[in-house]
Amino acid sequence: MANAEHLAILKSGVEVWNKWRVKNINIFPDLSEANLSGVNLSKAYLFGANLFMANLTDSDLSRSDLSSESGTEGAVLRAANLSGANLSYANLSGVDLTHANLTFVTLFNAKLTNTNLFGANLSGANLTLAWAPDANRQFYKNYLSKTDPLSHYGEDISRVNHRFYGYDMYGANLTGSNLTGAKLIGANLSGIDLTNANLTDADLTDANIFDANLSGVNLTKARLVRTVLVETDLSKAILEKARIYGISAWGIKKQGAIQRDLVLTKEGEPEITVDNLEMAQFIYLMLNNQNIRDVIDTITSKSVLILGRFTDERKAVLDALKDELRKRNYLPILFDFEKPAGRDLTETISILAKMSRFVIADLTDAKSIPQELSHIVPHTPSLPVLPIILQGQREYAMFEHFKPYPWVLPLHAYQTPEAMLSEIVEVIIEPAERKVKELRGEIG
Repeated sequence: MANAEHLAILKSGVEVWNKWRVKNINIFPDLSEANLSGVNLSKAYLFGANLFMANLTDSDLSRSDLSSESGTEGAVLRAANLSGANLSYANLSGVDLTHANLTFVTLFNAKLTNTNLFGANLSGANLTLAWAPDANRQFYKNYLSKTDPLSHYGEDISRVNHRFYGYDMYGANLTGSNLTGAKLIGANLSGIDLTNANLTDADLTDANIFDANLSGVNLTKARLVRTVLVETDLSKAILEKARIYGISAWGIKKQGAIQRDLVLTKEGEPEITVDNLEMAQFIYLMLNNQNIRDVIDTITSKSVLILGRFTDERKAVLDALKDELRKRNYLPILFDFEKPAGRDLTETISILAKMSRFVIADLTDAKSIPQELSHIVPHTPSLPVLPIILQGQREYAMFEHFKPYPWVLPLHAYQTPEAMLSEIVEVIIEPAERKVKELRGEIG
């Protein structure tokens, strides 16, 4: 429990508190389990304070000093509740935030040198430009001299940002942390340890995550736009439905990683999803480099292009079909033409078709299918196209024009999605593979 005298002084206001701290520099205030919810503690001297399990929800701690840089111990905030607190420009160097609740906290330009964030919950936190070189590691005792104006954090913020640009979260230990929805735009996370952390819906646009440990991290629906993941450990990571446009993912470790529905296109463009980071980069190069396309066009792949409606009901069927193809060592590619087109549709369709082994076109509730097939069927005579449709529906009228093409297989009507999936080998894969061999002259 908090020391009543210490708590009373703090509640007298920051000015009174700071004067008392300066006169009693060797006293380590006991504010454990104190209720400081919504209290204005801006610019408060809280270094060395015991705030174990304190309630600091929605408090203003902006420009406060909780650090160990003044020669004292850093504040102890283990298991403290700082949900919604404002820690902008705060000095948290050497602070113990183990298992603290930092949900929706603002850490804009906060200083996190040697901060212990092990197991902290940073769901929805804003860490934009947070400065944390070598966080949670042994740090040089006199990294900043007492005479260096940078040691008085908040007095010369422009110098801090300029001098340490690119070291935002370098080497931080965020093992097991919850960073759901966190904004880490442009952050430098080189060497960071995010083992088993939760980064669901996090925004890592333009972040540098070079040589980092992201093993077991959950990046479901994360934004990894133009993110650098060079030589990063992604073993057992979850990368489902992450947007990875412009990602750099060379030399990564990804044993046991789950890679599904990775979106490799920009927002606002038709979504192209793949199940492999390296394949995503490869396809992106294919879409944007004519020379590479000319070479790759001749290579037989395991890619299967899936076309159909992208309403919730129909997409569920296409996703299930994609999962069944995965199980059989194919690489399914979904093309959502119902999104606003941001590049030439004809070119995109042509490229995806040419790199596919065969195409599955679900004509059920056809909308964009007529235009898509008009760009595929007449121009790719070596590409089998297998049309399917839910029993009881009729194919659109213009589909009759494609039936005479020998690379278009007979229309297969399935009674239910479940029935179609249970017969996928007999009614889809085997006929398509036979047609592949026939078109290549491998069978008579």
